[in-house]
Amino acid sequence: MSKRSARDSRGSRAAAWAAVAVLGGFGLLPVYWMLATALTPAQQTFRYPPSLIPTDLTLDNFANLADEPALARYLFNSIIVSVITAVLSVVVSAYMGYAFSKFRFRGRRSLMYFVLSSQMFPQALLLVTLYALFSAYRLLDTYTALVLSFTTFTLPLCVWMLKGFFDTIPDSLVEAARVDGASRLRTIHSVILPLSAPGLVAAGLFAFVRGWNDFIFALTLAGREKTTLPPGLVNAFLGEATAQWAELMAASLLASLPVVVAFIALQRFLVGGITAGAIKG
Repeated sequence: MSKRSARDSRGSRAAAWAAVAVLGGFGLLPVYWMLATALTPAQQTFRYPPSLIPTDLTLDNFANLADEPALARYLFNSIIVSVITAVLSVVVSAYMGYAFSKFRFRGRRSLMYFVLSSQMFPQALLLVTLYALFSAYRLLDTYTALVLSFTTFTLPLCVWMLKGFFDTIPDSLVEAARVDGASRLRTIHSVILPLSAPGLVAAGLFAFVRGWNDFIFALTLAGREKTTLPPGLVNAFLGEATAQWAELMAASLLASLPVVVAFIALQRFLVGGITAGAIKG
């Protein structure tokens, strides 16, 4: 390799790392600011000019969360809704993805794009329709309304994710199972799904995060007793006359921990599940 080529290579790597650093800083800056605000005394939250590095650190904002008993109910509601959404999305998308991947029928491709086209519509637009539908069937202020609305938006991407993963599984395995006398359901449950664990985990994690982070649907469709964490935190710490930003940031950090822990624990499954359909084997 010539000296010029070596310099160009080092320059490319430096530029790439610089771009990663800039983008990483841009993405992590809100997280840092949230942590800094959570550790800042409440009376210094509105200090001007603001300090990028807090000088007086305190854990009082975290301790004050114990005085908000409603947070436990919001947490419980978020866990219930997110877990059920993840399970329902994985179960339904697994069968749909397998059908799209291994079956050949008329209108298959058109139906696949029709499923994906639901992602093109703004969520706020569909919220009006879903609200009227749930109101007609007396499902407002229930877990059912939240789970069904969240699944509406998680299902298309989960189906495409698992369809791409199923495409990487050789058809010869399916044919071998049928030769051995296995039914279609036995083939799916005993052969396909065990081999698709990374894809199932990736789809489930996506659906869980979608249900955990949703704000607008949970705010509109859930009543006081079924409110989840995102709208619950806003209702608890923000009002017309007061804004408890320090405590809100502390609560938001704690609310983010389950998602962070899930990503760290399931990282290898998530990467494998997302990238499996990139190259058809």
